[in-house]
Amino acid sequence: MTFFEELQWRGVIKDVAGDDIADKLNNEHITFYWGTDPTADSLHLGHYGSLVTAKRLAKVGHHPILLCGGATGLIGDPRPTSEREIISKEQLSKNLEGISVQIAKILDGKAEVVNNYDWFRGYELTDFLRDVGKYINVNYLLDKDIIRRRLDTGITFAEFSYTLIQGYDFLWLYKNKNCIMQVEGSDQWGNITTGLDLIKKKLGKDAYAFTTPLVVDKYGHKFGKSEGNALWLDESKTSSYELYQYLINVDDSMVIDYLKIFTFLTKEEIEDLESRNKENPHLREAHKTLAREIITDLHGSKSYEEAVKISESLFSGDIQSFTEKEIQMAFKGLEPFNISSDMSLVDLLVVTGVCSSKREAREFIGNGSITLNGKKIDELDFIIAKSDCLASKYLVIRRGKKKYYIGIYE
Repeated sequence: MTFFEELQWRGVIKDVAGDDIADKLNNEHITFYWGTDPTADSLHLGHYGSLVTAKRLAKVGHHPILLCGGATGLIGDPRPTSEREIISKEQLSKNLEGISVQIAKILDGKAEVVNNYDWFRGYELTDFLRDVGKYINVNYLLDKDIIRRRLDTGITFAEFSYTLIQGYDFLWLYKNKNCIMQVEGSDQWGNITTGLDLIKKKLGKDAYAFTTPLVVDKYGHKFGKSEGNALWLDESKTSSYELYQYLINVDDSMVIDYLKIFTFLTKEEIEDLESRNKENPHLREAHKTLAREIITDLHGSKSYEEAVKISESLFSGDIQSFTEKEIQMAFKGLEPFNISSDMSLVDLLVVTGVCSSKREAREFIGNGSITLNGKKIDELDFIIAKSDCLASKYLVIRRGKKKYYIGIYE
């Protein structure tokens, strides 16, 4: 199987420009670029699929350029439904710093990171219109899918012009970095073809491109902040435990596709996992492997092991060895209650809303449905003291098998 055939098998090639692109990827070492606008201070799992593809190309000798859109980010890529909010230059700068660090880490420092603001800064509008606008017909732009879909609701001239800016990026990189290929998500095909046309019209040269299908969940929703389901690559925004929980619970119908897209496991290894997953789906071997490969690549083996420990400890109820960091990761999203003095467990269950009444509290305690910091409590007169806390201040109450509450002893 050639390298290009492997990319096809992994399902990471959708649209292609260039009849001999397979030969270029199989037999030459070329420079290519992938770009993103810094609309947030972290990339998310949707971006990661493209970055893994870039990393895959780099591993066989191609040179990656990762473009952070300091200029395009000031405008905003047209969305299908409405105008994007303008991001301040200060926020844009902060976002650029955050994602540049992530890109460098994921690509092992082998990618050249560039900012298109560097070549747009000081570029006179009249010069841009002569150099770029003169070569692109308005009817050509109106035929772009994303622009056509916005005509009924309206689109500003700024977003209408976005494709010209991104097209010029490709032209600039072609001329100045010998970058002959662009690799992006399939939603960028319209912008990519503008760049290809500019290179052809201005330089008389042919360039190459391919798009990757957008990574979606079982409902067809893509991973992204606009969809409200972003899984951030920044560990402080989405912890390794949260990522682990998501990945081991992905739908069985998606897990093999995700292994192909997100990991560097071989075809034989993935097919073996597919077979084992069909034979013993309850073991979730494919899911656990997916979580291990992604989290280790993003955050390291220690973070992966920490995520596994938290998950297994919560499943077994053994949380007494949790560190403060692990407690915060495990119960992120729960609104903590506060306790400032010793009090009976019965009273605490009622005050915090764990139980609706003292009668119900005694009933839950009596039938063994209440655990405190991993210990089952069956004493109706149990008094909670600071010495009962985890990490000297946390109280974790579990009612039944899965309902958790967390408190802080002040």
